[in-house]
Amino acid sequence: MPHVVIEYSANLDGLVDFEALVEAVRVAAIETGVFPLGGIRVRTHRAVHAVIADGDPAHAFLDATLKMGTGRDLETRKRAGAHVFQALSKALDPAFAKITVALSFEIREIDPDLNWKRNTIHDALKKSA
Repeated sequence: MPHVVIEYSANLDGLVDFEALVEAVRVAAIETGVFPLGGIRVRTHRAVHAVIADGDPAHAFLDATLKMGTGRDLETRKRAGAHVFQALSKALDPAFAKITVALSFEIREIDPDLNWKRNTIHDALKKSA
């Protein structure tokens, strides 16, 4: 972990470089020093149909959730979250300059008793190091 899942309104296409955004979020997650490299995932989902606030089609949104395992203290979670949010916000600056945008971000801790994984990426990263 973490997995960062990003949902965004389709009208952000052309205003936001989503390849650069997911890379910026991945790098920000690494920079926190909180997460194992092999567990980082960042993905986007485009919302084709969305209506926001007063229905003005010019309004846009990006909602991101960082899912992470339990066990980190509040200050560590807040510091990591603020760093990732800063990367998201910066990547959206071009859109904020042109249209109205709602950016939201939250961290969710995953219950270890209700979480199953199978992952060979960690071993591959150790071999390549």
